[in-house]
Amino acid sequence: MRYMLRRLGWFLLTLWAAISLNFLLPRMMPGSPADAAIAKLSQNGPVTEETRAAVEAQLGVPDGNLLQQYVDYLGQILSLDFGISYAFYPEPVSTLVAQALPYTLILVGLVTIASFAIGTLLGVLAAWKRGTWLDALPTVGGSFINTFPYFWTALLLLFLLGYVLHLFPTFGAYSATTMPALSVEFVLDALYHAALPAFTMLITSLGGWIIGMRNAMITTLGEDHVTFAEANGIPGRTVALKYAARNAILPNLTGFGMALGGVVGGSVLVEQVFGYPGIGFLLFNAVTGQDYPLMQAIFLMITISVLVANLLVDILYGILDPRTRR
Repeated sequence: MRYMLRRLGWFLLTLWAAISLNFLLPRMMPGSPADAAIAKLSQNGPVTEETRAAVEAQLGVPDGNLLQQYVDYLGQILSLDFGISYAFYPEPVSTLVAQALPYTLILVGLVTIASFAIGTLLGVLAAWKRGTWLDALPTVGGSFINTFPYFWTALLLLFLLGYVLHLFPTFGAYSATTMPALSVEFVLDALYHAALPAFTMLITSLGGWIIGMRNAMITTLGEDHVTFAEANGIPGRTVALKYAARNAILPNLTGFGMALGGVVGGSVLVEQVFGYPGIGFLLFNAVTGQDYPLMQAIFLMITISVLVANLLVDILYGILDPRTRR
């Protein structure tokens, strides 16, 4: 219990620091968040102070002293009110995020979990059958595939399977003739559109999990407790999974926590290549459009998701390895 409370305390302290930093950084930048919109207006002639004040009021640029802004900012976070988007004016930031988040969570989240599970199991198999083709095939294959960057693999698959063979859609999360709804037709259409970006992320991330688990597993297999279990006639599958893999998975588990926390941020390059309307695609548009409220909301969500994932990994660490609770 003391271990859990200590981890929770560090989580809350880090969360407060991240929220405060997210508040301070935009205000430390030179100029006003409304400068981009005013710069566009100035192309048609000089912008008066009255016009500038009207633009700042429309965009919700904060005023008052820094302490009052900070208190208002905390209240906005609690109410999930992140202001008005500059690039998609007058759409609220919370509405844009709510529309994009389910696509990213389903696509990137499920692929991350599947990639971790498949890669870890293949790593265990490769280490247990080291020196055989069951070791060489996933290890060499995973290393080879892992050398290709996301965007290159995405472009290659998009060209071959989308434009040449016409097996998969090349853009979007669903067909233009399909309306988003909780129906079998929409779900099947959405899965069909998500298949190609999901496959891209899956094959390009498997290699890291396989190699990481295999290396840790080989080290664990040489430890005394594994040798003792084998000498006592315990079945090989039990030794591999219960005695060796349980300890070897801890480094991979740390990486999985970081990857799972990064799910909310989406995969910017892959979503951009496929025009998939997730958080990564939204973040790209926010950066290119100098949409500060939208960027600030997405960065905050990514930070919180990483912190929550790390907290869950710390708790799981304590369950799998009781030594960390000391």
